[in-house]
Amino acid sequence: MESPQLTDRRAFLKTVSVAGVGLALGTPAATAQSAPRRRRYAIVGVGSRSRMYQDAIEKTYAQHAELVAICDLNPGRLGGAAKRSTANGATPPATYAHTAFDRMVAEKKPEVVIVTTVDATHDDYIVRAMELGCDVVTEKPMTTTPEKCQRILDARARTGRACRVLFNYRYSPPRTQVKDLLMSGEIGDVLSVDFHWLLNTSHGADYFRRWHGQKKNSGGLMVHKATHHFDLVNWWLGAVPVSVTATGKRAFYTPAMAKRFGLTGPHERCHTCPEKSKCGFYMNLAENRGLKELYLDHESHDGYFRDRCVFRPEIDIEDTMNVVVGYDSGATLSYSLNAFNAWEGYTIAFNGTLGRIEHTIVEQVYVNGTDSVQGGIAEKGVRTRVIPLRGAPRDIEPWSGTGSHGGGDKLMLDELFLPQPPADKYLRAADERAGAYSMLIGASANRCFATGQPVDVTRLVTGLKRPEYAPMPSSTGPLPMPARAGLRSG
Repeated sequence: MESPQLTDRRAFLKTVSVAGVGLALGTPAATAQSAPRRRRYAIVGVGSRSRMYQDAIEKTYAQHAELVAICDLNPGRLGGAAKRSTANGATPPATYAHTAFDRMVAEKKPEVVIVTTVDATHDDYIVRAMELGCDVVTEKPMTTTPEKCQRILDARARTGRACRVLFNYRYSPPRTQVKDLLMSGEIGDVLSVDFHWLLNTSHGADYFRRWHGQKKNSGGLMVHKATHHFDLVNWWLGAVPVSVTATGKRAFYTPAMAKRFGLTGPHERCHTCPEKSKCGFYMNLAENRGLKELYLDHESHDGYFRDRCVFRPEIDIEDTMNVVVGYDSGATLSYSLNAFNAWEGYTIAFNGTLGRIEHTIVEQVYVNGTDSVQGGIAEKGVRTRVIPLRGAPRDIEPWSGTGSHGGGDKLMLDELFLPQPPADKYLRAADERAGAYSMLIGASANRCFATGQPVDVTRLVTGLKRPEYAPMPSSTGPLPMPARAGLRSG
Protein backbone atom coordinates (compact mmCIF):
# COMPACT_ATOMS: atom_id res chain seq x y z
CA MET A 1 0.00 0.00 0.00
CA GLU A 2 1.38 3.42 -0.94
CA SER A 3 0.98 6.39 1.37
CA PRO A 4 -1.41 8.81 -0.40
CA GLN A 5 0.41 11.93 0.76
CA LEU A 6 3.75 10.61 -0.52
CA THR A 7 2.80 8.70 -3.64
CA ASP A 8 2.36 11.73 -5.84
CA ARG A 9 5.57 13.35 -7.08
CA ARG A 10 4.37 16.85 -6.30
CA ALA A 11 3.48 15.81 -2.77
CA PHE A 12 7.02 14.54 -2.25
CA LEU A 13 8.48 17.80 -3.47
CA LYS A 14 6.35 19.57 -0.88
CA THR A 15 7.71 17.31 1.86
CA VAL A 16 11.23 18.49 1.09
CA SER A 17 10.25 22.17 1.01
CA VAL A 18 10.33 24.57 3.93
CA ALA A 19 6.63 25.32 3.77
CA GLY A 20 5.89 21.62 3.54
CA VAL A 21 7.87 21.00 6.72
CA GLY A 22 5.84 23.56 8.61
CA LEU A 23 2.55 22.09 7.46
CA ALA A 24 3.66 18.54 8.19
CA LEU A 25 4.49 19.55 11.75
CA GLY A 26 1.15 21.24 12.22
CA THR A 27 2.69 24.74 12.21
CA PRO A 28 0.32 27.47 10.98
CA ALA A 29 1.03 28.46 7.39
CA ALA A 30 1.75 32.08 8.29
CA THR A 31 4.32 31.02 10.88
CA ALA A 32 5.98 28.62 8.44
CA GLN A 33 6.27 31.41 5.88
CA SER A 34 7.44 34.15 8.24
CA ALA A 35 9.98 32.07 10.14
CA PRO A 36 11.05 29.23 7.85
CA ARG A 37 12.97 26.40 9.41
CA ARG A 38 15.78 24.85 7.45
CA ARG A 39 15.32 21.25 6.40
CA ARG A 40 17.72 18.93 8.26
CA TYR A 41 19.91 16.65 6.11
CA ALA A 42 22.47 13.93 6.75
CA ILE A 43 24.81 12.45 4.14
CA VAL A 44 26.01 8.86 4.35
CA GLY A 45 29.07 8.21 2.19
CA VAL A 46 31.43 11.18 1.74
CA GLY A 47 33.30 10.24 -1.42
CA SER A 48 33.60 12.51 -4.44
CA ARG A 49 29.91 12.51 -5.41
CA SER A 50 28.76 13.68 -1.96
CA ARG A 51 30.57 16.97 -2.46
CA MET A 52 27.92 18.28 -4.84
CA TYR A 53 25.20 17.81 -2.21
CA GLN A 54 27.33 19.15 0.63
CA ASP A 55 28.18 22.32 -1.30
CA ALA A 56 24.56 22.74 -2.38
CA ILE A 57 23.26 22.51 1.20
CA GLU A 58 25.97 24.67 2.75
CA LYS A 59 26.23 27.35 0.09
CA THR A 60 23.61 27.58 -2.67
CA TYR A 61 20.59 26.56 -0.58
CA ALA A 62 21.85 27.39 2.91
CA GLN A 63 18.72 29.38 3.75
CA HIS A 64 16.56 26.32 3.10
CA ALA A 65 18.74 23.40 4.17
CA GLU A 66 21.13 22.42 6.94
CA LEU A 67 23.69 19.61 6.96
CA VAL A 68 23.54 18.22 10.50
CA ALA A 69 25.53 14.99 10.15
CA ILE A 70 27.78 12.95 7.90
CA CYS A 71 28.57 9.25 8.07
CA ASP A 72 31.32 7.16 6.47
CA LEU A 73 33.58 4.19 7.14
CA ASN A 74 36.73 6.27 6.55
CA PRO A 75 37.54 8.76 9.35
CA GLY A 76 40.00 10.58 7.12
CA ARG A 77 37.34 11.39 4.57
CA LEU A 78 34.97 12.42 7.35
CA GLY A 79 37.58 14.88 8.53
CA GLY A 80 38.02 16.16 4.98
CA ALA A 81 34.27 16.70 4.62
CA ALA A 82 34.21 18.63 7.91
CA LYS A 83 37.01 20.88 6.63
CA ARG A 84 35.02 21.41 3.45
CA SER A 85 32.15 22.74 5.59
CA THR A 86 34.49 25.26 7.16
CA ALA A 87 35.66 26.34 3.70
CA ASN A 88 32.00 26.70 2.73
CA GLY A 89 31.45 29.05 5.65
CA ALA A 90 29.19 26.56 7.40
CA THR A 91 29.26 24.91 10.80
CA PRO A 92 30.86 21.47 10.33
CA PRO A 93 28.29 18.69 10.75
CA ALA A 94 28.59 15.98 13.37
CA THR A 95 30.60 13.01 12.12
CA TYR A 96 29.71 9.35 12.62
CA ALA A 97 31.24 6.02 11.67
CA HIS A 98 29.18 3.84 9.34
CA THR A 99 28.47 1.52 12.27
CA ALA A 100 26.78 4.38 14.16
CA PHE A 101 24.11 5.19 11.59
CA ASP A 102 21.19 4.55 13.97
CA ARG A 103 22.81 6.69 16.65
CA MET A 104 23.38 9.49 14.15
CA VAL A 105 19.69 9.56 13.24
CA ALA A 106 18.62 9.40 16.90
CA GLU A 107 20.97 12.19 18.01
CA LYS A 108 20.88 14.61 15.07
CA LYS A 109 17.32 13.92 13.87
CA PRO A 110 17.79 14.47 10.14
CA GLU A 111 14.58 14.68 8.16
CA VAL A 112 16.25 13.54 4.95
CA VAL A 113 19.17 11.15 4.49
CA ILE A 114 21.20 11.49 1.28
CA VAL A 115 22.83 8.19 0.28
CA THR A 116 26.06 8.35 -1.74
CA THR A 117 27.79 5.16 -0.64
CA VAL A 118 29.03 2.21 -2.70
CA ASP A 119 26.09 1.07 -4.84
CA ALA A 120 25.68 -2.34 -3.22
CA THR A 121 25.11 -0.74 0.21
CA HIS A 122 22.42 1.73 -0.91
CA ASP A 123 19.61 -0.58 0.11
CA ASP A 124 20.90 -0.94 3.68
CA TYR A 125 20.89 2.80 4.30
CA ILE A 126 17.72 3.53 2.31
CA VAL A 127 15.73 0.88 4.18
CA ARG A 128 17.11 1.74 7.61
CA ALA A 129 16.62 5.49 7.10
CA MET A 130 12.97 4.94 6.19
CA GLU A 131 12.49 2.61 9.15
CA LEU A 132 13.87 5.34 11.43
CA GLY A 133 11.37 7.87 10.06
CA CYS A 134 13.48 9.70 7.47
CA ASP A 135 12.81 10.46 3.85
CA VAL A 136 15.62 9.41 1.51
CA VAL A 137 17.45 10.92 -1.44
CA THR A 138 19.75 8.45 -3.18
CA GLU A 139 22.29 8.56 -5.94
CA LYS A 140 21.72 6.31 -8.91
CA PRO A 141 21.62 3.37 -9.19
CA MET A 142 19.02 2.95 -6.48
CA THR A 143 20.48 -0.49 -5.82
CA THR A 144 22.18 -3.38 -7.63
CA THR A 145 20.01 -6.53 -7.58
CA PRO A 146 16.29 -7.41 -7.73
CA GLU A 147 16.48 -8.76 -4.18
CA LYS A 148 17.83 -5.47 -2.83
CA CYS A 149 15.26 -3.60 -4.91
CA GLN A 150 12.50 -5.65 -3.29
CA ARG A 151 13.77 -4.65 0.16
CA ILE A 152 13.44 -0.98 -0.77
CA LEU A 153 9.98 -1.37 -2.29
CA ASP A 154 8.78 -3.25 0.79
CA ALA A 155 10.23 -0.66 3.18
CA ARG A 156 8.66 2.16 1.17
CA ALA A 157 5.25 0.48 1.41
CA ARG A 158 5.72 -0.42 5.07
CA THR A 159 6.92 2.97 6.32
CA GLY A 160 5.26 5.45 3.97
CA ARG A 161 8.49 7.44 3.77
CA ALA A 162 9.56 9.06 0.49
CA CYS A 163 12.45 7.85 -1.66
CA ARG A 164 13.86 10.17 -4.31
CA VAL A 165 16.30 8.79 -6.92
CA LEU A 166 18.44 11.43 -8.60
CA PHE A 167 18.65 11.08 -12.37
CA ASN A 168 20.40 14.28 -13.35
CA TYR A 169 20.52 13.48 -17.07
CA ARG A 170 16.76 14.09 -17.24
CA TYR A 171 17.40 17.74 -16.35
CA SER A 172 20.11 18.39 -18.93
CA PRO A 173 18.56 20.96 -21.33
CA PRO A 174 19.34 19.18 -24.62
CA ARG A 175 17.95 15.92 -23.24
CA THR A 176 14.86 17.68 -21.95
CA GLN A 177 14.50 19.13 -25.45
CA VAL A 178 14.38 15.61 -26.87
CA LYS A 179 11.60 14.82 -24.41
CA ASP A 180 9.78 17.95 -25.55
CA LEU A 181 10.02 16.89 -29.20
CA LEU A 182 8.74 13.40 -28.41
CA MET A 183 5.85 14.78 -26.33
CA SER A 184 4.87 17.11 -29.17
CA GLY A 185 4.01 14.17 -31.40
CA GLU A 186 6.19 15.44 -34.23
CA ILE A 187 7.35 11.92 -35.07
CA GLY A 188 4.18 10.24 -33.81
CA ASP A 189 4.52 7.40 -31.36
CA VAL A 190 7.90 5.70 -31.07
CA LEU A 191 8.19 2.12 -32.32
CA SER A 192 11.93 1.54 -31.88
CA VAL A 193 15.03 3.17 -30.44
CA ASP A 194 18.68 2.71 -31.39
CA PHE A 195 20.97 3.89 -28.57
CA HIS A 196 24.77 3.62 -28.43
CA TRP A 197 26.78 4.95 -25.49
CA LEU A 198 30.55 5.31 -25.69
CA LEU A 199 32.97 5.65 -22.77
CA ASN A 200 36.51 6.72 -23.64
CA THR A 201 39.73 5.31 -22.22
CA SER A 202 39.93 8.05 -19.56
CA HIS A 203 36.46 7.86 -18.02
CA GLY A 204 35.73 4.30 -19.16
CA ALA A 205 39.00 2.92 -17.85
CA ASP A 206 38.39 4.59 -14.50
CA TYR A 207 35.56 2.19 -13.64
CA PHE A 208 38.08 -0.66 -13.84
CA ARG A 209 40.47 1.02 -11.36
CA ARG A 210 37.92 1.51 -8.62
CA TRP A 211 35.45 -0.49 -6.55
CA HIS A 212 33.16 -0.54 -9.58
CA GLY A 213 35.33 -3.28 -11.12
CA GLN A 214 33.55 -5.99 -9.14
CA LYS A 215 29.86 -6.70 -9.53
CA LYS A 216 29.38 -7.37 -5.85
CA ASN A 217 30.00 -3.64 -5.34
CA SER A 218 28.51 -1.97 -8.42
CA GLY A 219 26.37 -4.44 -10.32
CA GLY A 220 28.71 -3.84 -13.25
CA LEU A 221 28.37 -1.10 -15.84
CA MET A 222 24.94 -2.40 -16.80
CA VAL A 223 23.71 -1.23 -13.41
CA HIS A 224 26.10 1.48 -12.25
CA LYS A 225 26.45 3.38 -15.53
CA ALA A 226 23.65 2.21 -17.80
CA THR A 227 20.96 2.90 -15.20
CA HIS A 228 21.34 6.55 -16.34
CA HIS A 229 20.71 5.54 -19.92
CA PHE A 230 17.89 3.11 -19.28
CA ASP A 231 16.13 5.71 -17.15
CA LEU A 232 16.46 8.25 -19.95
CA VAL A 233 14.79 5.91 -22.41
CA ASN A 234 12.07 4.93 -19.93
CA TRP A 235 11.38 8.62 -19.30
CA TRP A 236 11.70 9.71 -22.94
CA LEU A 237 9.19 7.04 -23.98
CA GLY A 238 6.96 7.27 -20.91
CA ALA A 239 7.05 3.47 -20.83
CA VAL A 240 8.30 0.63 -18.62
CA PRO A 241 10.39 -2.40 -19.62
CA VAL A 242 8.88 -5.87 -19.79
CA SER A 243 11.62 -8.01 -21.37
CA VAL A 244 15.41 -7.99 -21.75
CA THR A 245 17.86 -9.96 -23.88
CA ALA A 246 21.57 -9.17 -23.66
CA THR A 247 25.14 -10.28 -24.29
CA GLY A 248 28.26 -8.97 -22.62
CA LYS A 249 31.97 -9.65 -22.30
CA ARG A 250 35.23 -8.22 -20.95
CA ALA A 251 37.42 -7.97 -24.01
CA PHE A 252 39.63 -4.90 -23.55
CA TYR A 253 40.54 -4.48 -19.87
CA THR A 254 42.10 -7.92 -19.50
CA PRO A 255 45.50 -9.37 -18.52
CA ALA A 256 45.93 -10.54 -22.11
CA MET A 257 45.45 -6.99 -23.38
CA ALA A 258 48.15 -5.75 -20.98
CA LYS A 259 50.55 -8.18 -22.62
CA ARG A 260 49.48 -7.04 -26.09
CA PHE A 261 50.30 -3.45 -25.06
CA GLY A 262 53.82 -4.57 -24.17
CA LEU A 263 53.48 -4.81 -20.37
CA THR A 264 54.69 -7.68 -18.21
CA GLY A 265 51.82 -7.04 -15.76
CA PRO A 266 49.10 -6.54 -14.74
CA HIS A 267 50.33 -5.27 -11.39
CA GLU A 268 48.40 -4.35 -8.27
CA ARG A 269 48.17 -0.57 -8.63
CA CYS A 270 49.60 2.46 -10.40
CA HIS A 271 51.22 4.01 -7.30
CA THR A 272 53.70 1.14 -6.92
CA CYS A 273 53.73 -0.14 -10.52
CA PRO A 274 57.21 -0.99 -11.84
CA GLU A 275 56.02 -0.23 -15.39
CA LYS A 276 54.37 3.15 -14.75
CA SER A 277 56.68 4.91 -17.18
CA LYS A 278 55.46 2.84 -20.13
CA CYS A 279 51.75 2.43 -19.34
CA GLY A 280 49.27 4.77 -21.02
CA PHE A 281 46.70 3.99 -18.30
CA TYR A 282 48.93 5.12 -15.43
CA MET A 283 47.18 7.37 -12.88
CA ASN A 284 49.31 9.51 -10.56
CA LEU A 285 47.23 10.03 -7.42
CA ALA A 286 49.93 12.12 -5.79
CA GLU A 287 50.00 14.81 -8.49
CA ASN A 288 46.27 15.56 -8.39
CA ARG A 289 45.25 17.44 -5.27
CA GLY A 290 41.66 16.23 -5.27
CA LEU A 291 42.55 12.57 -5.65
CA LYS A 292 45.38 12.81 -3.13
CA GLU A 293 43.27 14.46 -0.44
CA LEU A 294 40.25 12.24 -0.96
CA TYR A 295 41.95 8.88 -1.42
CA LEU A 296 45.75 8.57 -1.23
CA ASP A 297 46.03 10.40 2.09
CA HIS A 298 43.43 8.15 3.73
CA GLU A 299 44.33 4.66 2.47
CA SER A 300 45.56 3.64 5.91
CA HIS A 301 42.02 3.84 7.31
CA ASP A 302 40.27 1.39 4.99
CA GLY A 303 42.88 -0.04 2.59
CA TYR A 304 41.03 1.29 -0.46
CA PHE A 305 43.27 1.85 -3.50
CA ARG A 306 41.80 4.35 -5.99
CA ASP A 307 44.38 3.50 -8.67
CA ARG A 308 44.27 -0.27 -9.11
CA CYS A 309 45.45 -1.73 -12.43
CA VAL A 310 42.74 -1.70 -15.09
CA PHE A 311 44.00 -5.03 -16.46
CA ARG A 312 44.01 -7.06 -13.23
CA PRO A 313 42.47 -10.53 -13.41
CA GLU A 314 39.96 -10.23 -10.55
CA ILE A 315 37.85 -7.67 -12.42
CA ASP A 316 34.50 -9.32 -13.21
CA ILE A 317 32.54 -6.56 -14.96
CA GLU A 318 32.04 -6.32 -18.71
CA ASP A 319 33.43 -3.64 -21.02
CA THR A 320 31.42 -4.59 -24.14
CA MET A 321 27.62 -4.94 -23.84
CA ASN A 322 24.58 -5.17 -26.11
CA VAL A 323 20.98 -5.16 -24.89
CA VAL A 324 17.50 -5.42 -26.42
CA VAL A 325 14.60 -4.18 -24.28
CA GLY A 326 10.90 -4.62 -24.95
CA TYR A 327 8.51 -2.02 -23.51
CA ASP A 328 4.88 -2.13 -22.45
CA SER A 329 4.17 0.51 -25.13
CA GLY A 330 5.29 -1.91 -27.84
CA ALA A 331 8.53 -0.01 -28.48
CA THR A 332 11.85 -1.83 -28.68
CA LEU A 333 15.24 -0.52 -27.56
CA SER A 334 18.52 -1.67 -29.08
CA TYR A 335 21.33 -0.47 -26.78
CA SER A 336 25.09 -0.84 -26.62
CA LEU A 337 27.73 0.27 -24.11
CA ASN A 338 31.46 0.09 -24.73
CA ALA A 339 34.07 1.33 -22.24
CA PHE A 340 37.17 1.75 -24.44
CA ASN A 341 36.21 4.15 -27.21
CA ALA A 342 38.01 7.04 -28.89
CA TRP A 343 35.38 9.58 -27.79
CA GLU A 344 32.83 9.93 -25.01
CA GLY A 345 29.11 10.42 -25.43
CA TYR A 346 26.24 8.83 -27.28
CA THR A 347 24.10 8.71 -30.36
CA ILE A 348 20.42 7.82 -30.28
CA ALA A 349 17.65 7.58 -32.86
CA PHE A 350 13.90 7.37 -32.23
CA ASN A 351 11.91 5.78 -35.04
CA GLY A 352 8.29 6.92 -34.94
CA THR A 353 5.12 6.51 -36.97
CA LEU A 354 5.59 9.99 -38.48
CA GLY A 355 9.38 10.26 -38.67
CA ARG A 356 12.69 9.99 -36.87
CA ILE A 357 14.68 12.01 -34.33
CA GLU A 358 18.48 11.67 -34.36
CA HIS A 359 20.33 13.04 -31.33
CA THR A 360 24.05 13.01 -30.53
CA ILE A 361 26.05 14.43 -27.63
CA VAL A 362 29.85 14.44 -27.34
CA GLU A 363 31.02 14.80 -23.73
CA GLN A 364 34.23 16.25 -22.29
CA VAL A 365 36.99 14.12 -20.81
CA TYR A 366 36.20 13.34 -17.15
CA VAL A 367 37.93 11.49 -14.32
CA ASN A 368 36.07 11.05 -11.01
CA GLY A 369 37.50 13.00 -8.08
CA THR A 370 39.38 15.54 -10.18
CA ASP A 371 38.40 19.07 -11.18
CA SER A 372 37.06 17.90 -14.55
CA VAL A 373 33.33 18.41 -15.16
CA GLN A 374 31.24 15.25 -14.89
CA GLY A 375 29.02 14.81 -17.93
CA GLY A 376 30.16 18.14 -19.36
CA ILE A 377 29.24 18.65 -23.00
CA ALA A 378 31.98 19.44 -25.51
CA GLU A 379 31.80 22.71 -27.44
CA LYS A 380 29.32 22.28 -30.29
CA GLY A 381 28.88 18.75 -29.01
CA VAL A 382 25.10 18.55 -29.40
CA ARG A 383 23.23 17.72 -32.58
CA THR A 384 19.52 17.02 -32.82
CA ARG A 385 17.77 16.42 -36.14
CA VAL A 386 14.12 15.77 -37.00
CA ILE A 387 13.48 13.76 -40.16
CA PRO A 388 9.84 13.53 -41.26
CA LEU A 389 8.61 10.25 -42.70
CA ARG A 390 8.52 11.98 -46.06
CA GLY A 391 9.97 15.44 -46.21
CA ALA A 392 13.10 17.47 -45.67
CA PRO A 393 15.09 16.92 -42.45
CA ARG A 394 15.92 19.88 -40.23
CA ASP A 395 18.48 20.50 -37.54
CA ILE A 396 17.17 21.73 -34.19
CA GLU A 397 18.94 24.53 -32.34
CA PRO A 398 19.83 22.75 -29.09
CA TRP A 399 18.77 23.96 -25.68
CA SER A 400 21.90 24.60 -23.65
CA GLY A 401 23.10 24.60 -20.07
CA THR A 402 26.38 24.87 -18.21
CA GLY A 403 28.05 22.79 -15.55
CA SER A 404 28.05 19.13 -14.69
CA HIS A 405 25.82 16.69 -16.58
CA GLY A 406 25.17 19.27 -19.28
CA GLY A 407 23.59 21.73 -16.86
CA GLY A 408 21.33 19.07 -15.39
CA ASP A 409 22.78 19.05 -11.87
CA LYS A 410 21.87 22.69 -11.16
CA LEU A 411 18.26 22.28 -12.31
CA MET A 412 17.92 19.05 -10.36
CA LEU A 413 19.28 20.64 -7.18
CA ASP A 414 16.90 23.58 -7.57
CA GLU A 415 13.99 21.19 -7.67
CA LEU A 416 15.36 19.21 -4.75
CA PHE A 417 16.17 22.05 -2.34
CA LEU A 418 14.06 25.10 -3.26
CA PRO A 419 10.90 25.56 -1.18
CA GLN A 420 8.81 26.24 -4.26
CA PRO A 421 10.47 24.66 -7.30
CA PRO A 422 9.13 25.63 -10.73
CA ALA A 423 6.31 23.54 -12.18
CA ASP A 424 7.70 20.85 -14.45
CA LYS A 425 5.60 19.61 -17.36
CA TYR A 426 8.26 16.99 -18.12
CA LEU A 427 7.95 15.35 -14.67
CA ARG A 428 11.69 14.92 -14.28
CA ALA A 429 11.68 14.13 -10.55
CA ALA A 430 12.03 10.38 -10.00
CA ASP A 431 11.14 8.16 -7.07
CA GLU A 432 11.74 4.50 -6.21
CA ARG A 433 9.53 3.34 -9.08
CA ALA A 434 11.74 4.91 -11.73
CA GLY A 435 14.83 3.86 -9.75
CA ALA A 436 13.61 0.28 -9.79
CA TYR A 437 12.70 0.09 -13.47
CA SER A 438 16.04 1.50 -14.63
CA MET A 439 18.20 -0.80 -12.50
CA LEU A 440 16.05 -3.84 -13.25
CA ILE A 441 16.97 -3.56 -16.92
CA GLY A 442 20.65 -3.68 -15.95
CA ALA A 443 20.08 -6.51 -13.48
CA SER A 444 18.20 -8.42 -16.19
CA ALA A 445 21.11 -7.89 -18.59
CA ASN A 446 23.47 -9.33 -15.97
CA ARG A 447 21.27 -12.43 -15.74
CA CYS A 448 21.32 -12.75 -19.51
CA PHE A 449 25.12 -12.57 -19.50
CA ALA A 450 25.21 -15.47 -17.05
CA THR A 451 22.45 -17.68 -18.48
CA GLY A 452 22.11 -16.76 -22.14
CA GLN A 453 18.34 -16.63 -21.62
CA PRO A 454 15.90 -13.70 -21.95
CA VAL A 455 14.47 -12.20 -18.75
CA ASP A 456 10.87 -11.26 -17.96
CA VAL A 457 11.31 -7.98 -16.06
CA THR A 458 7.77 -8.12 -14.66
CA ARG A 459 8.64 -11.21 -12.61
CA LEU A 460 11.74 -9.84 -10.85
CA VAL A 461 9.96 -7.94 -8.06
CA THR A 462 6.46 -7.53 -6.69
CA GLY A 463 4.52 -4.41 -5.74
CA LEU A 464 6.25 -2.18 -8.28
CA LYS A 465 3.86 0.40 -9.71
CA ARG A 466 4.22 2.45 -12.86
CA PRO A 467 6.07 5.78 -12.47
CA GLU A 468 4.28 9.04 -13.19
CA TYR A 469 5.18 10.13 -16.71
CA ALA A 470 4.18 13.14 -18.79
CA PRO A 471 1.54 12.44 -21.48
CA MET A 472 2.92 10.98 -24.70
CA PRO A 473 1.38 10.62 -28.19
CA SER A 474 -1.24 7.91 -28.57
CA SER A 475 -0.11 4.55 -29.92
CA THR A 476 -3.62 3.69 -31.16
CA GLY A 477 -5.15 6.96 -32.44
CA PRO A 478 -5.51 8.04 -36.07
CA LEU A 479 -2.48 9.30 -37.99
CA PRO A 480 -2.21 11.60 -41.00
CA MET A 481 -1.45 9.69 -44.19
CA PRO A 482 2.13 10.34 -45.34
CA ALA A 483 2.52 12.28 -48.56
CA ARG A 484 2.75 10.08 -51.62
CA ALA A 485 6.32 9.34 -52.54
CA GLY A 486 7.30 10.69 -55.92
CA LEU A 487 8.37 8.20 -58.60
CA ARG A 488 11.04 9.16 -61.08
CA SER A 489 11.55 7.38 -64.37
CA GLY A 490 14.85 5.69 -64.76
